[in-house]
Amino acid sequence: MGRDGDGYITLLQTRFEANTPRHKGIQWADVEARLKASPAKWKSLRQMEETGGEPDVVGQENSGEFLFFDCVKESPSGRRSLCYDQAALDSRKQHKPGGSADSMANAMGIELLTEEQYRFLQTLGEFDLKTSSWVMTPPEIRKRGGSIFCDRRYDHVFTYHNGAESYYASRGFRGVLRV
Repeated sequence: MGRDGDGYITLLQTRFEANTPRHKGIQWADVEARLKASPAKWKSLRQMEETGGEPDVVGQENSGEFLFFDCVKESPSGRRSLCYDQAALDSRKQHKPGGSADSMANAMGIELLTEEQYRFLQTLGEFDLKTSSWVMTPPEIRKRGGSIFCDRRYDHVFTYHNGAESYYASRGFRGVLRV
């Protein structure tokens, strides 16, 4: 894709302007300049969009990079029914899902949200009221075969554990892209 060959930057700008509480103090002109200077990030951003993530800017790091999170209300529809990582996928003997969250995120050039990032996202709106999302699992949990996911129920954000090889039609993952 070109820098805006099909109007994608206009879609991002429209979403940005419609959701100003997500990025207080950040100006679209600064985001647009950074996007135009980062052509390698376009593929990842487009894949976030194409898999249903509705990426939007949610902050800026000290490095100057803008953080794009998946801001779709429910876990991205094109990233569900996945186990946690490749090791979990490989361990399944039957009824394997189509892939893993970690592998798909890596292929897209993004990272799974951490639990902290997920909780921050929930301060910007109500997400995953009917679905859940895998989040980056600490190594000490993963070494024991587990993984963690989050959702929002009863006006609270919950973190749960499950076997990393599990997968459900209502569980996907949310990602972060730094631009």
